[in-house]
Amino acid sequence: MPSTSLDPAALADSIKEWGRELGFQQVGITGVDLGEHEAHLERWLAAGYQGEMDYMAAHGSKRSHPEQLVPGTLRVISLRMDYLPGDTNMAERLAQPEKAYVSRYALGRDYHKLIRKRLQQLAERIQQVIGPFGFRAFVDSAPVLEKAVAQQAGLGWIGKNTLVLNRKAGSWFFLGELFVDIALPVDEPTARDHCGSCHACLDICPTEAFVGDRVLDARRCISYLTIELKGPIPIELRPKIGNRVFGCDDCQIVCPWNRFARPTEQTDFQPRHSLDNAELATLFRWTEEEFLSRTEGSPLRRTGYQSWLRNLAVGLGNAPSSIPVLEALQSRREDPSELVREHVEWALAQHEARQRS
Repeated sequence: MPSTSLDPAALADSIKEWGRELGFQQVGITGVDLGEHEAHLERWLAAGYQGEMDYMAAHGSKRSHPEQLVPGTLRVISLRMDYLPGDTNMAERLAQPEKAYVSRYALGRDYHKLIRKRLQQLAERIQQVIGPFGFRAFVDSAPVLEKAVAQQAGLGWIGKNTLVLNRKAGSWFFLGELFVDIALPVDEPTARDHCGSCHACLDICPTEAFVGDRVLDARRCISYLTIELKGPIPIELRPKIGNRVFGCDDCQIVCPWNRFARPTEQTDFQPRHSLDNAELATLFRWTEEEFLSRTEGSPLRRTGYQSWLRNLAVGLGNAPSSIPVLEALQSRREDPSELVREHVEWALAQHEARQRS
């Protein structure tokens, strides 16, 4: 544990100011007791809602006990950074079935590296003042209950759509954490739920993935189906996916609190390669080399090339039967991947069925 003559409250205030200087919109501090959040996770896992995300249960109690994940941890500094580009035409893109809809967080560069670098810079700034101390930075890359931490640190409440909501910023932000062995004063948790009687997010979900308030069956969630799932997408869910080829934003788009969201100031989060206005058929013709080149430094890499084509095939199957759409599908009937071929055949069958009706 570091030794310092600086008043802990003054240090906490300085940390928050330094965080804002590094591009974070809000910084909060909490202890290591996550209370009821651990029980909620255990119930969720027992129900099997994690699907193939075995890593959600792979670390025992470390996910809900920061002091077990990083021994010596006394406090967790939770930070949020806005990521929504200024003009993304989300509803318009979803209403254009020949266009590919990519979740807004994935349009720009991978947020992991940017935020981790800023967290490291924050730690170095603290070190300049108090000397060496124990810390570890996390950005959605380790067993951390980041939403629980954010709620405990006063950054917002966990909404009915399971996302952290903030009255002044909505939910279009990334979260990052800095585990530290400094006994800083903690912030008051966000105790009040401001969702009220609103259930717009639950009603809008295309695949009916919410089984209750704050309970998401990931096996039906489009983000899970298009990113985490490695095998075939369940046939009964394919028509519901529409043109969403990487993630889904519907439950955020309809959230009334997101009218307070502010455009990001980070240029790295701006759309690249026109992915905010791309045709499904155009993306489907990318070679693997083009995919790797155009997704370099992008969250899109997570899904992999075959699953990317799988997702696009589903989108093309749900698109109008235009010549570009049908030609794109026909071009991959002999694709080397059985996964891709199966989804292409399904898509073509969808068009044939519509033509007969």
